[in-house]
Amino acid sequence: MSGDSLVTGSFVVADYVVFALMLVVSAGVGVYYAWSDRGQESSGDFLMGGRRLTALPVSLSLTASFMSAITVLSNPAEVYRYGASIGFYALSYVMTMVVTSEVFLPVFYRLAITSTYEYLELRFNRATRLLGTVLFIVQTILYTGIVIYAPALALNQVTGMDLWGAVISTGVVCTFYCTMGGLKAVVWTDVFQVGVMLAGFLSVIIRSVILQGGVYRIITDSQQGGRLNFWDFDTNPLRRHTFWTITIGGTFVWVSIYGINQAQVQRYISCKSITHARLSLYINLLGLCSILLSSVFAGMCLYSVYKNCDPWTAKRVSAPDQLMPYLVMDILGDYPGLPGLFVAAAYSGSLSTVSSSINALAAVTVEDLIKPYTQMSEKHLSWISKGLSEWIVLMYSMCCMSAEQVVSFLVSGTMLFAGLLYGVLCIGMAGLASLMGGILQAAISIFGITGGPLLGLFTLGIFCPFANCKGALSGLLSGLVVSLWVGIGAQIYPPPPEMTRPLSLTTQGCNFTTADNFNWTSTSLPRSITTSPVQNSDAKHLLADNWYSLSYLYFSPIGTITAISVGLIVSLFTGGLKLKLESRLTLMKEDTTFYYLFKFFQRKVVRRTGKLDLTKDREKKFGSTNPAFCDVELDLTKSSIPT
Repeated sequence: MSGDSLVTGSFVVADYVVFALMLVVSAGVGVYYAWSDRGQESSGDFLMGGRRLTALPVSLSLTASFMSAITVLSNPAEVYRYGASIGFYALSYVMTMVVTSEVFLPVFYRLAITSTYEYLELRFNRATRLLGTVLFIVQTILYTGIVIYAPALALNQVTGMDLWGAVISTGVVCTFYCTMGGLKAVVWTDVFQVGVMLAGFLSVIIRSVILQGGVYRIITDSQQGGRLNFWDFDTNPLRRHTFWTITIGGTFVWVSIYGINQAQVQRYISCKSITHARLSLYINLLGLCSILLSSVFAGMCLYSVYKNCDPWTAKRVSAPDQLMPYLVMDILGDYPGLPGLFVAAAYSGSLSTVSSSINALAAVTVEDLIKPYTQMSEKHLSWISKGLSEWIVLMYSMCCMSAEQVVSFLVSGTMLFAGLLYGVLCIGMAGLASLMGGILQAAISIFGITGGPLLGLFTLGIFCPFANCKGALSGLLSGLVVSLWVGIGAQIYPPPPEMTRPLSLTTQGCNFTTADNFNWTSTSLPRSITTSPVQNSDAKHLLADNWYSLSYLYFSPIGTITAISVGLIVSLFTGGLKLKLESRLTLMKEDTTFYYLFKFFQRKVVRRTGKLDLTKDREKKFGSTNPAFCDVELDLTKSSIPT
């Protein structure tokens, strides 16, 4: 595009209608399941859908849970700035589903637990369970704060859509269908929202293809601009994105999400059989890859349209995460309803993630913090679950309130301290996202720093029968300290541009007047230099150039490996070998699909071999052949045929 004028995009009535329709359908799902399940009042029905869900809806819900507005807005911007190498996430998705299906799913499903962290008490002790629960709550608060606030701010600044109206309306709708319908409503609204997300991507992609003159032109532009940088097999762990950082680091991150995160585990163990649970994971792969492919190609479209006039360098947007909304208002502004569809897609991602987080937080709060210490009926626990769902969303809505509105809300409401804490955390994380390299990197960093040590803890329990509670707590704390060390250090000493390798962007083709007519890559050097503190010692210089410059995708492997290593060592030195453990708490060979495949092929081979060597086997086992069945007698009729 020429970029001859600033896109002053504003929504028209049709856009608001499309956006409102998405909210109405989501709310309608909650009403339907509240009515259909009105006779079921146990907390298990509310939090786990009665464990009667099937593979298809659960698979789409798994896809939607962490394919948030961050995916819709940040993945295309990532491709625009750094290239399409994030497409290798598809490989990490495949490895994640195999590991989750074969390792974590069988154990959790066999135990029939509601909260993932119940396993930690069964395997270790209550202190380990409480620490794991607290870490999960902190992780979810931080992540959801980014999911709600950052995309809302980006869309507000570019499209002109009212920030308050969007955040409060999505918060109210989320509260409504989570409180009314429980997990069933969350799952089925996720199914609808995945469709909206794909439709939003397709609207941008189809219009870009028409505008640029075909798919081949977009691919050619991306190739010439260096965006098709798939074949980067550099093993340097300091490089931000390579084949190895994305596939190895990405696998650890996604296993910590699918394998042990309450929001995901709660879905697939709510299936009516373990076969449905496994199918849901593998069908979910199709959804993950579809959204990934759509977001990567949308980023290529973004580059093709603005290859000669970068809106970010030209100060038309203030952050890379605003590039997709800018493109939408630029190329779809003349088509009423389509900008609304894209914004609905972005907010569908937010809704699906927030609703998953609400349901998961309600589950762990009831199961880990209330139920073990009280004697309440299932009916009362169900009411508490619904009340918690409503309260959590109200706290998240505070993320975008002004100071006066926060004070008014807190004075008139309840749970003053908790509300203030949630609001401060949400606002703090939304602001921190701008310092963490964009909301995509911020989100993955959060999952790496907190999810990595938790993954190590669960892996220790499932694979190592001699791991004890002392080793578990030591490993978890050690992994958390190390991952926090490298994660915080990476923010204080950001990696140099030669490691992050941003690709070239230019404003030479712009027709409007700008004082910033230069290449973005050239401006990143002074930016990095000014944000890095002066190095006062060789040790600090060594840490900044190596340890703190590790790819953010390796935060999770570092936490996981540290937790497992320390846990094993401490367990061995504190009498772990004497531990007597129930076999149901660890992975058994009968749990895996590979075991049954092996047995199946073994039976086939034995049966075939037995037929071929039947006489030999019989002679070996039973001695002489029965004369009644000797060869001569068997052939007697053949030799005495009358002529």
